[in-house]
Amino acid sequence: MNTKLVRFRSGEDVICDLINETDTEITIGNALVAVPQGQGQLGFAPWSPLAKEDIEFTVPRDYTVYMVEPNPSIVEQYEGIFSTLITPKKQLVL
Repeated sequence: MNTKLVRFRSGEDVICDLINETDTEITIGNALVAVPQGQGQLGFAPWSPLAKEDIEFTVPRDYTVYMVEPNPSIVEQYEGIFSTLITPKKQLVL
């Protein structure tokens, strides 16, 4: 999974799997937006809740403001949502 944080001209910050990028467009999957849950907590919701699940979105590059690596703790949460097997990131002491 190639997890990225993409900011669009609409002001949305989208956590997604970058599938492909060209000079003119990007293709993303598993696109989620952060939603305030109260008490300083964030949850995730589908970027396009009415779209069919597991769909890929192709977005014109000129609609993209920037694309960066997200905070590692956000990546761990995000990848946990879409992973069928969760592996610990830290080594456990036995």
